[in-house]
Amino acid sequence: MAEENEMVTRYKTIKIYGVPVESVKETINDLLDSKSPAIKLEQHDAETHIILSAAADTEEDALALIKPVSKEIKHRFGNSIYSTKENESIEMAVVRLLGKYELTVSTAESCTGGLLAGRLVNVPGVSEVFKEGFVTYSNKAKRKTLDVSKSTLKKYGAVSKQTAKEMATGAVFAADTDASVSVTGIAGPDGGTDKKPVGLVFIGCYLKDKVTVEEYHFEGDRTQIREQAVNSALNLLRRIILENYK
Repeated sequence: MAEENEMVTRYKTIKIYGVPVESVKETINDLLDSKSPAIKLEQHDAETHIILSAAADTEEDALALIKPVSKEIKHRFGNSIYSTKENESIEMAVVRLLGKYELTVSTAESCTGGLLAGRLVNVPGVSEVFKEGFVTYSNKAKRKTLDVSKSTLKKYGAVSKQTAKEMATGAVFAADTDASVSVTGIAGPDGGTDKKPVGLVFIGCYLKDKVTVEEYHFEGDRTQIREQAVNSALNLLRRIILENYK
């Protein structure tokens, strides 16, 4: 039986994507000496989790101690925060956002070979927002399915900003969706050159008649590069939605 004066401890996890733990530490250095709430940082691959904990006589009092610090951290990191729910993954956060703004999405993948679509499909209720995924591994498939121009592939290559842009545009029109995400890169271990090394990946996101393409340089083996590409693609889609709708 619990004693009457037993303290109640409550926790809150703030999940940040793409900001290393050392950079997070620098940004909130002035808050880290706090005892109530206590602040703990954890690195999970490309994610940093900030865990706040506070003990008080009641749950309400414990949460009241956490609230102002949580609000300040959210203010400092903005759209880099993808969730404050302990069990919510980045793909769950993306599906939640798509549903919130009534958006549909399609995917166009080369080096990730369907992993991106698979991560989205893992989320219950995704059928409301995800319409179609294209795995266009060969140049012929990119041309035939996504209408990537032959001249683009010849001039810039399959792994290029230009091809990623055309893949994203092609997916939107082929699947008739509001948004799309494209991924093209070199997962290795072979196929890299001095100009286009293993780990080079271009990710495109189409939304509101605009395509944003970002260049990434990942490290690791083939599996690790593909997983990093998928996570970055999910995060890019999440950021672009927030930039346009929040």
